[in-house]
Amino acid sequence: MSRPLVRIFLDRLVAALIALCVMVAAIPVLVLLLFVVIKGLPGLLTPGFFTDPPHPQGVPGGGVLNAIIGTLEIVGMASLLAVPIGALIGVFLSEYGRNRLGDTVRFISDVLTGLPSIAFGIFGYTVVVLTTHHFSAISASVALAVLMLPVILRATESALMLVPQALREAGLALGAPSWRVTVEIVVPAALGGIVTGALLAIARAAGETAPLLFTAFGNEIVQSNPLQPMGALALTVFRNALSPYQNLQDQAWAAALLLVLLVASANILARLYVRRIQR
Repeated sequence: MSRPLVRIFLDRLVAALIALCVMVAAIPVLVLLLFVVIKGLPGLLTPGFFTDPPHPQGVPGGGVLNAIIGTLEIVGMASLLAVPIGALIGVFLSEYGRNRLGDTVRFISDVLTGLPSIAFGIFGYTVVVLTTHHFSAISASVALAVLMLPVILRATESALMLVPQALREAGLALGAPSWRVTVEIVVPAALGGIVTGALLAIARAAGETAPLLFTAFGNEIVQSNPLQPMGALALTVFRNALSPYQNLQDQAWAAALLLVLLVASANILARLYVRRIQR
């Protein structure tokens, strides 16, 4: 066999192996998603699921209105805390962080990324709950913000590092100061990667349960005051799945499906917004 034919064969073999690996990795995710849809869709279509608070255990019916409001409020406040700070730190690391300070921040970020989520719950409990002497949505937001921070800053740094150096040099050659080149040229060029990193962090925070057990604690009534204990979809899934009542187990599957739909909708809307800006 001639050398060009060998190269073509090896190229197609490697491409086939890569496609096979992608399929093997995607199959468990698709099966899990299909399982959640099959088990959760009937509960999602139950009357009152979106508009009613939970009923007492053993009483049929009820909804997850308290958990929906709690999830949106807790994750929203955590995002307001983590996304701007994480993005700014990521910009610093990419543009001005090639020094000992930048290396230290990267090391701390990598350590935080590897910590289990329950450690962030203990942090929120120690710093906020013990200080204020009660559970609250704010303490949950602080814990989730710290959890999101390393993901956002490392994703921001990686996205900015992919911007060609020629763009920076072109801006500097036109006489623009370094900060203006970063703000008006580099950051818009990497906006898609920055938003993707932020969405990954938000998706992880929305699905975390352990930090909420130590901070938000949960609430069976509809509560919008961030200074009070508050329910969340992740807590609903965790607690109802352990319940011996079938209707609560079905509600847990429906809450899990709703959580997946919320994260997917946020991803789609953000990508459409980024695409519109880039155009």
